[in-house]
Amino acid sequence: MKNQDLDSRMRGGEYFHSLRVPEENWTILRLDGRGFSKFTAERFEKPFDPRFHELMLLTTEALVEEFNAVFAYTESDEISVLLPFGWDFFDREVEKVLSISASVASSVFSIALGEAVQFDSRIWIGGLRDSVIDYFCWRQSDATRCALNGWTYWHLREEGMSAREATEHLMGRNSSEKQEILFQRGVNFNDLPGWQKRGSLVVWGVVEKVGFNPVTSEEVVVERRALKRLEELPYGDEYRDFLRGNF
Repeated sequence: MKNQDLDSRMRGGEYFHSLRVPEENWTILRLDGRGFSKFTAERFEKPFDPRFHELMLLTTEALVEEFNAVFAYTESDEISVLLPFGWDFFDREVEKVLSISASVASSVFSIALGEAVQFDSRIWIGGLRDSVIDYFCWRQSDATRCALNGWTYWHLREEGMSAREATEHLMGRNSSEKQEILFQRGVNFNDLPGWQKRGSLVVWGVVEKVGFNPVTSEEVVVERRALKRLEELPYGDEYRDFLRGNF
């Protein structure tokens, strides 16, 4: 068999290699830690550990820089990265974007922690700005739900309930009832840190730095583009308006 024929036949098996994200669409990459439920339970405090949160923020920042993203949102062990509307790197190849985003997240988190972890990556596509806003409101809603569930569940576990007992105790209870469970144990859910209840955003901003002008031999203040962490996010309509003003 000729090498050219073999090459052509083998490349024909790369069924998804030609799959590309359609132009004129908003694109979001959502990454999740693989097997992080067990992984975090063995290494970090529950329901929230500031050390784990810091690792997620470092990973989020790396993804924003790598893809020159508009911004990225993180809650729990997931990250959502909003790409620029007209992005065209990697020729918009789905395989490339997903594999590279997952490898960036995995390597940054692993190096910072000193232990190997893996992230998976998926892609979301929407044609309207309002759909993008709906997406990030959806993820924030998930963050609030998970935070309330996590706080109530782990308080019950600390009191001696088994995993099954705590789960059954919370089954069918609404958010008000779960907040009451916490209140009876001295925790006001509304007073918890914003990053736990509503997640965090990493956005581009401008910072001032002092430099030196060698011509005039004077110190000068210069502006530099830099990443900012927003960890006290608004919610509801205020959050929608906030998002609308940031892309």
